[in-house]
Amino acid sequence: MGIGRQRLGRGLRALIGGEEKTETHDRKESIDDVFVTQLRPNSSNPRANFTEDEICGLAASIKERGIIQPIIVRPIIGEISIFEIIAGERRWRAAKSLGLKKIPAIVRNATNKETLELAIIENVQRADLNPIEEALGYQQLIRSFSHTQEALANIIGKSRSHIANTLRLLNLPENVKTHLQCRRLTAGHARILLSTQNPEELAENIINNHLSVRDTETLVSCNKNKTLHRKITYKEKDIKNLELEKLILIKSGLKVTIKPSSEASGHITITYQTSQQFQKAIGILQNTYPE
Repeated sequence: MGIGRQRLGRGLRALIGGEEKTETHDRKESIDDVFVTQLRPNSSNPRANFTEDEICGLAASIKERGIIQPIIVRPIIGEISIFEIIAGERRWRAAKSLGLKKIPAIVRNATNKETLELAIIENVQRADLNPIEEALGYQQLIRSFSHTQEALANIIGKSRSHIANTLRLLNLPENVKTHLQCRRLTAGHARILLSTQNPEELAENIINNHLSVRDTETLVSCNKNKTLHRKITYKEKDIKNLELEKLILIKSGLKVTIKPSSEASGHITITYQTSQQFQKAIGILQNTYPE
């Protein structure tokens, strides 16, 4: 088990209590078997979509190994023995699909604020979240509970830089974020896209040509080197053009301005103040003006 996951486990347990009978500070919380019919989904759960495939996959795992981690619930005020799910709605849905009568649960007297916070934290800890879902979870925790990125990193068990870089993904164009949500692009691709001037064009290139993250890094690096080379070339050319402009002025007395627009094209402007200078310019162009 990696360090990040260990930190996450400790941080989450500090907020929601242990997975088995345990003492947290001055109180004890135990696991109880609660009837599936006594449970209600959390109306403020930030995760609203549950695909049939993921529920079926979880149901198969539960059928084979049982429910390893209890869900977290709280009593619904005004209802007798009816509980609202704080964390673990997928497990509850999978248990229902299997026809299970009861499910292990930790009953917590949580406030509305605690319920929402714990629901978001449970979602962002999930390994199968796409990068945008993860970023939206972090954003909601920061906006709803005024967490700093550093405080959030300690709660989630991630580095502050990971939180910051994930939140930056929300600045990507909408169609690029859609690619990330649909898993046509990975988080690795997304980090590279953030450093480019045209992430939409690069995203299409990645998808159409099935580029790996390494391929994408190489492509972006090559393009940057070409751009740098082009800028250096233009700068050297500008110096040569200035020298040429001075030479023409010295030789002919005419002011000439050379403005390249690309490596192979541009504009040459001849400025004259008198009719004599005009005739001189015409003569030079016609190669008839005497030395």
